[in-house]
Amino acid sequence: MRRYVAVTALMVAGLLTAAVLAEAQSTSATSRTALQQTVQERDGQHDFDFEIGSWKTRLKRLLRPLTGSKTWVEYEGTTVVRKVWNGRANLVELVVDGPAGHFEGLSLRLYNPQSRQWSLNFANINSGAMSTPTIGGFKDGRGEFFNQETLNGRAIFVRFVISDITPNSCRFEQAFSDDGGKTWEVNWIATDTRVKE
Repeated sequence: MRRYVAVTALMVAGLLTAAVLAEAQSTSATSRTALQQTVQERDGQHDFDFEIGSWKTRLKRLLRPLTGSKTWVEYEGTTVVRKVWNGRANLVELVVDGPAGHFEGLSLRLYNPQSRQWSLNFANINSGAMSTPTIGGFKDGRGEFFNQETLNGRAIFVRFVISDITPNSCRFEQAFSDDGGKTWEVNWIATDTRVKE
């Protein structure tokens, strides 16, 4: 009798374990399906279509970021954005001048259809090399892109935000953090206004 009870207890425990595992797998599969559907619903390959064209640019840049500097320099010029790969990439050319001198930048933005994220790759004419790309995307009309770089030998986080998007204007803001993202110091603000064709 004792042996029968022990065997029955083991069978019940085994059935319960199998039921728990089946439920966990079912829940996991449901979660995966829901996540896949959410990702599939948001295809951002045309997120930058609003920006294709020519823009008048006003740029403010903080000199010596993360040093306590409060000195900003201002520029004015143009930005031209061209569609590449039917909108899944675009090329940005920035040319501005101001009291601090002449500045030219180039940004190649690439859309990754697997991750459904954009990489923003920037170079200025003085370096002739692409910086570490910021990676991210758009949600509710706002783009946020992040990366990790080194500034003056220190590891920092970089945040690039695109906001206030209308058919004829938009704002770009870059900020650095040297405390793991707890606080951010803005060091680049550009406001673009569309040039009427």
